[in-house]
Amino acid sequence: MGTRRGGRGWQRTAAALCAAVLVATIPGCIGPPEPPDPDKPAAIALLEAFSSRMVDDGAPAVLFAVTSGGDTWTHAAGVRNLAAREAATVADPVHVGTITESMVAVSVLKLVEEGRLDLDGQASDYLPEFGAVLKPPGPVSVRQLLTHESGLPDFSLPLLASGRWEELAGRPLSLEQQLGLAATRPWDGRLARIFDYSRSNYAALALIVERLRGQDIGRVLAADIAGPLGLTATTLGGPRPAGMVHGYVTIEGTPQDAAAPAWLAEAPSNGAVSTVQEVNRFYAALLQGRLLDPDTVTAMKGGYSQYYGFALRRWNNTCNNRFYYGLPGDVDGYGTVAMTSEDGSKQLAMTVAYPPGPPTLGVNPVLFEMQDVAQEAMNSLC
Repeated sequence: MGTRRGGRGWQRTAAALCAAVLVATIPGCIGPPEPPDPDKPAAIALLEAFSSRMVDDGAPAVLFAVTSGGDTWTHAAGVRNLAAREAATVADPVHVGTITESMVAVSVLKLVEEGRLDLDGQASDYLPEFGAVLKPPGPVSVRQLLTHESGLPDFSLPLLASGRWEELAGRPLSLEQQLGLAATRPWDGRLARIFDYSRSNYAALALIVERLRGQDIGRVLAADIAGPLGLTATTLGGPRPAGMVHGYVTIEGTPQDAAAPAWLAEAPSNGAVSTVQEVNRFYAALLQGRLLDPDTVTAMKGGYSQYYGFALRRWNNTCNNRFYYGLPGDVDGYGTVAMTSEDGSKQLAMTVAYPPGPPTLGVNPVLFEMQDVAQEAMNSLC
């Protein structure tokens, strides 16, 4: 299903009876092909073609929202879950994976703006147990945690080695436990000083935020981001929201529901739930300086030669030789890509509930393809 709202007031709703994901599973459910839409930008046609291919490949659902020049296009294909097979909608919540880190970084930087946190201060200044438990081979700054340049081991490695995926999915994991697992792995002896992704960095940052605010990280994100922006579907922790799109992983040939693994409930690296529309609203507010001071936003983007700033990465914007900012987000069962122009006026957020496959420590290859398609679509909207 796709819709557009904008200056020309055009709107299209795809036939609900024979959604693409159901055509292949309901014999005889074959409707006439939709006529070409002369008003549809090439970008939207590209994204819809990618969505159709993903659903054909077994993706339970694909959702996207695009804004450009005052116009908005939304799209939903597939189903909320493989059991009930209700049609997915663009307003359905999804796991947004690593996009969670951009939200946590905002809360960290708000404390910096308030003078309560020093980016170049040592993590152990705010977490006395950091040195005693994690035993880093040298000083680790808050800035290094933000940019994944600390060398802190990733807790996911010992977590996945500790049991079967089905067992881990039902096991809550506190921030302290995440860092305790990280402590069982050796540090990178170089203290890398280069980008070296580790989920443990944001577990440490979230714990620092909790200590300084006196609230759990989910409540802090609600106060700093979701509340001020009216993001009613954006949460970290708490019960699974109604109408959520379910992602799946395959265990011994059987799809397993990945919509509510308990260990993600307090995962500031990749545990947030949101919608593609609310993800766009978050990044627009961030880049337009409505969540942080403009100078802080500039620092968050990183230097010109940096791949990753403070939980923001960038892609080339060939429309003006500048950049799009956002993050790709990967987590079991789901991939999300969010790109926003520097002024927040042009945006794309897209989620694919991955075709079910085995859980993996690495990034699902579909996410790389999503980024390529998203960047091509954005650059065709010049």
